Amino acid sequence: MVVSGPESPLQTLRSYLVRRPVGLVGLGLIGGAIGLDLKALGVPTVALVHRAETAERARQRGLADVVSTDPAVLREAGLVVLCLPLDRLLAPTPQLLSALPRQALVSDVGSVKAPVLAAWKAAWPGRFVGGHPMAGTTAAGVEAGQPGLFHGRPWALTTTDATSPADLRLLEALIRVLGGRVVHCSAQDHDHAVALVSHLPVLVSAALLRTVTQEPNQLIRHLAEGLASSGFADTSRVGGGNPRLGTLMASHNRHALRHALHHYRDSLEALEGLVREERWDQLCAALQQTRDLRQQMVSPQPPV
Repeated sequence: MVVSGPESPLQTLRSYLVRRPVGLVGLGLIGGAIGLDLKALGVPTVALVHRAETAERARQRGLADVVSTDPAVLREAGLVVLCLPLDRLLAPTPQLLSALPRQALVSDVGSVKAPVLAAWKAAWPGRFVGGHPMAGTTAAGVEAGQPGLFHGRPWALTTTDATSPADLRLLEALIRVLGGRVVHCSAQDHDHAVALVSHLPVLVSAALLRTVTQEPNQLIRHLAEGLASSGFADTSRVGGGNPRLGTLMASHNRHALRHALHHYRDSLEALEGLVREERWDQLCAALQQTRDLRQQMVSPQPPV
C-alpha cells in the first residue's frame, strides 16, 4: 500500500506529524476504515465518538489506539479527520470546535464540499482542507469499517487560496498511505462532478427499485422479484443504501443534482425514442458507445 520513492508517503506523514497522532472524529464506515489501515501501518491514532457503547465496540475491533467519548482525546493530534454525517459537518457544535487542537490540520470526508467549506470558514479559525474519498459500501456504523477500503480509489481535496503547501503535502501523504488516488479540484467543480457520478446514481437506482415495486400486475411483479439477479443487484445497489445519507446529499447539492437529473431525463428519453421507433442499429451503436465509456471510467486505476 505504501509507495516507494525518495521519501515514502508514510515517511512524509510521520515527519509532518512529529509523533503526534492522527485524530478521527467518528468511527463509522470511513473513520473505521481509516483507523484500521493506519493502525496496520503503525501510525498512532486517537478517536472521538459520541456513545460509550460505540467506544467499547471500536476498542474491541481495534479501530484506533485510543477511543473515547471525552473530547480531550484529540488534544495532541496533529491531523484531525472529521468522519461525520453531512448535517453534523455543516453545523459543528461548540463542543466539537473546542475539542479541536489549534495546532492541528483539520479535514473531512463529506460528500458535498462547497457548503462544508463555507461552514468551516465561518466557524473555525484554524487550518481546514475539504476532502472526499470516493469509496464506500451500503454498510454503516461501528461495524462497517474494513481495511483496504480506499485502495485505488479517488480521494478529492478541495483547496483554497489559504491552503499551505505543507498542509496539502500532509493530506496527500495520508491519502497515499491509505492507498488512495489524490484528485485536486475546486469545491464547486467537485459538487457538480459528484452530482453526476455519485448523487444521480442513488436516485436512478432508487427509481429502478420503485419501478419494479409499482408494477400493477402483482404476478409479474413477484416474478420479476424472483428473477432478479446480478444485473439488477449491480444497478440497484446504491439505491438500497443509507436513506439519510442520500437525502443529505440531495438536499445540500440540489442545484447540481437537478442539473444532472435534467440531462439524465434527456438521455433516457432519447433511448426510449430509439426503442419506440425500432431503430435497432442506432440503439446498438449507443450501447457500444456506453460500453466503451464504462470501460474508460470505471476500469481499476493504481494508487499514486
